[in-house]
Amino acid sequence: MFGTQSRGDITTHDFNPMMMQYYRPSIHTRRANIVVKFQDLYGFNVEGNVDDVNILNEVREKVRQQGRVWWALEASKGANWYLQPQTPSLSEGISAASRKLSALANTIALKRLIRKGIPPILRPKVWLSVSGAAKKRSTVPESYYNDLIKAVEGMVTPASKQIDHDLPRTFPGHPWLDTPEGHASLRRVLVAYSFRDSDVGYCQGLNYVAALLLLVMKTEEEAFWMLAVLLENVLVSDCYTDNLSGCHVEQRVFKDLLAKKCPRIAAHLEAMEFDVSLVATEWFLCLFSKSLPSETTMRVWDVLFNEGAKVMFHVALAIFKMKEDEILMAHQVGDVLSILQRTTHHLYDPEDLLTVAFDKIGSLTINTITKQRKKQEPAVMAELDQRLRRLNSLKMDDSSPNSSPKQ
Repeated sequence: MFGTQSRGDITTHDFNPMMMQYYRPSIHTRRANIVVKFQDLYGFNVEGNVDDVNILNEVREKVRQQGRVWWALEASKGANWYLQPQTPSLSEGISAASRKLSALANTIALKRLIRKGIPPILRPKVWLSVSGAAKKRSTVPESYYNDLIKAVEGMVTPASKQIDHDLPRTFPGHPWLDTPEGHASLRRVLVAYSFRDSDVGYCQGLNYVAALLLLVMKTEEEAFWMLAVLLENVLVSDCYTDNLSGCHVEQRVFKDLLAKKCPRIAAHLEAMEFDVSLVATEWFLCLFSKSLPSETTMRVWDVLFNEGAKVMFHVALAIFKMKEDEILMAHQVGDVLSILQRTTHHLYDPEDLLTVAFDKIGSLTINTITKQRKKQEPAVMAELDQRLRRLNSLKMDDSSPNSSPKQ
């Protein structure tokens, strides 16, 4: 329905897969110069090289293998064990300590499984459960979303106007998203949420997040609840409000974490006067959906929905860490931007990114991140308040009867 591809091999255009054997043996062949067009798992048109096709086909095979692991666990632990961990009941004469231990074992097993990737067919069910979206939905009448859609139909607000402006710019060229049907579906989800939470309303960046949620969840209602749990529970508050205060706080926290986890990179960037928000703002607002290939983004989101907002820092740090040597050799802001953009664009194998994010970056506890947020929040709020006063002062000057007319 949403333009997603089958679970078969990648379809390529303007390229004969039988030629792969010709390209593979020769290490001298400049395969990077051979442009190949194909669709990825979620229907996005991608231009890459022969190596990219090989990597994506290998990722497809890994997805199948991981699926078999999930099916095997369902066979041994019971269907949907990951939704409601199967623990012995009191009637079976098992102690409370044993039940807790069993639940903990399932939690650890699930965490490991999710970091290895959720099979696409199971993503909607698992995401709804581990994120808390299913529980959130259960607290309101079943007709909540449909009632909300009917209530806002035909209403025009500043948020709906901005949404209408952004729809054609949301993943243009996608075989379903960039159609009247896709635009209408995305619009309903975004407008409905803008009425659910008037403090957020609509913020640019949410269109990309909601679009990918639609591709995964398959229904508007489930995409709506995933968006709700993201903004209300998973991510830090105020990330998408008018002044983006939460996002500004996250940028400062990220800068501090970069100095701690990658001190050489941080010192080099500071000497260059490179502001990490040049790249990290889009990463955090769009949850990497505009930067990483779609399947890599989904793998990041797998972990994000299960482990929370700290995952954003793990992944952002990993992107810098993966290219530490190149970044240290760069001496222009534009060169660093090019390195990071090129890196994220070609991260077709999620394992490359997630291995660095969780094995090489080291631990990032919720307590550490919370302390950093509390430390940075006063400075951010003071800066935003000063900016607001400055803007108001300029507006008053412009409206003053003594002000000179604009030329």
